[in-house]
Amino acid sequence: MNTDPQPWLVESSRYVYECRPYMCLREDRVRLPNGACIPNYFVFEYPDWVSVLAITRQERFVLIRQYRHGLRQVHYELPAGVADKGVSLLENAQRELLEETGFGGGEWRLYFRACANPGTHTNWCHIFLATGVEPLRDPHLEDTEDLRVCLLTRDELLHALRCEGVAQAIHTAALWRYLAEFSC
Repeated sequence: MNTDPQPWLVESSRYVYECRPYMCLREDRVRLPNGACIPNYFVFEYPDWVSVLAITRQERFVLIRQYRHGLRQVHYELPAGVADKGVSLLENAQRELLEETGFGGGEWRLYFRACANPGTHTNWCHIFLATGVEPLRDPHLEDTEDLRVCLLTRDELLHALRCEGVAQAIHTAALWRYLAEFSC
């Protein structure tokens, strides 16, 4: 017997805001299995994202520092971006790392995936682990990007994580997971 919670019935949907391909805000009217109705349930439709946990041959973590307007603060982040359709997730991740940091090469694998908020978001973030990366060229930033490439030691990364130096939740999860799995 399946005792898991059951899906909600979507009685109607409408788009409140559309900015394709980056984000749409959808309003659903949903009915729960117990009969309760939520007339205004808002869902953010995003494309999938890719993030890269990159480590150099010298065991430095390749991070960026970036201003984020939502919090109006600067923090460390993993190189990341929107996954373009028609291109593999790996190619998207490799492109983001190269564009934002100038690093590439090394060995790559899909590390894990996570959802920023499955209650309101439709997308996944695919986190790749790239080890043995090296600088290949200068970063190639978009006009809307103002990033600083930072190479952190394990101790510097731990300090940043403990002092809210990394605010993006998925990036924080990826870094803590790596440190827990590959601790000395």
